[in-house]
Parts: sequence; structure tokens; C-alpha cells
Amino acid sequence: MTAVVTGLDSKVLVLNKLYTALRVVNARRAFTLLQREVAEVISVEAGNYVSYDLMSWQDASEYQHAHEHEVHDWVTTTRLIIAVPKIVRLLGYDRFPKVQVKLNRRNIYARDGNQCQYCGAYFSTRELTLDHVLPRVQGGTNSWTNLVCACVKCNARKGGRTPTQARMKLIRAAVKPKRNPAIALRLGSPKYQSWKTFLDEAYWTIELE
Repeated sequence: MTAVVTGLDSKVLVLNKLYTALRVVNARRAFTLLQREVAEVISVEAGNYVSYDLMSWQDASEYQHAHEHEVHDWVTTTRLIIAVPKIVRLLGYDRFPKVQVKLNRRNIYARDGNQCQYCGAYFSTRELTLDHVLPRVQGGTNSWTNLVCACVKCNARKGGRTPTQARMKLIRAAVKPKRNPAIALRLGSPKYQSWKTFLDEAYWTIELE
């Protein structure tokens, strides 16, 4: 499909054959999987999960465009208008995902919600720095439990001291997230609530009889 208007950059959750969340891809990649018939759409309808192949999803999109236009992102091609699926499931892939979350600046900012962990104010990423709770000059390392967001002012005030030494207090302890922080932020949007079941750790750890 050749896109004419935007929509292909919308985010889509990919599940494996066993309904385990694997990754998040853009809509362009999701439609490629559907075209190759290696994936199906999973849609939440009246509290139930319904599956579609690409052809039947195109048909369903006609109803959605008329009655649920605002809850979907859309891709317009030279031939049709189609809703961007929120979830796709791989039909022949049953491996489980790696759960390691990368330690990088973007994920730490996402974990802390762009909030300075000392003064509590919110800043743009350009106005934030990373602070070592235990300073590197005192043996601190780069780790999830030792790095937090800090505004320039608070970081300068703390300097090469620990929070206790600087008479400053962390708003919350630094922890390693169980899932990608950027995905956790996206769950706050009503548009992506259908992801929640598949990203809820309890859903996958509960014993089935």
C-alpha cells in the first residue's frame, strides 16, 4: 500500500502466537506483517478480543470510519481508507520476549516522567540532566538504581555529594522498571488501553487450570 496521508507512524503492539507482548512497532511495519499473512489484527469489541485478517479488517474499517472515527488513527491509500490496528498477533512465532530494559537517557526520563527527583518540578528533556544518587567520585555507577532525573539547578546544588550530604531528598527511590518506560507512559492514553491486558504482569503469571 502506498500511503498518501499520515498514520503509518502510529504505534502498534505486537503479540506472539501465545498472546505474549513482544514489542511495539509502527503501523507501516504492522501492515507489512498483515500483508504477508504472518499476523492478524486483534481488536477489542464489547469487552471481547476479535481477530481479523487484512481483508476482513479493511471491511471492518468502513464501519469504524463511519461510527468510531475518533478512536482510531487512519491510513489513506490510493484505493482505500483503513484504520490502524492497535494490536497484531504473529501467527507462527511462539518465542518469549527478552525482558531486559535498556539503560539509556530516554528510558530514565520516561521512567521519571520528566520530573526532577529533587524539587518535583517538570521540565523538557533539554532542561533535564541525569544525576548519580551516589556520585561517581564516591564510587557510584551507571545503573537503574543510581540514576535519576534532575534539573540543572538541583544537580548543581547537589554536586558531588549524596542526597543526605547535600540535605536533599529524593521524591521516590530509583528502581529498574519491569517494562519499557515509554510503553508505560503510552498506557496512560485512552487510545492504547487495549494494550493493558497484554502488558499486565499478573495476567501472564497467574496459574491456569
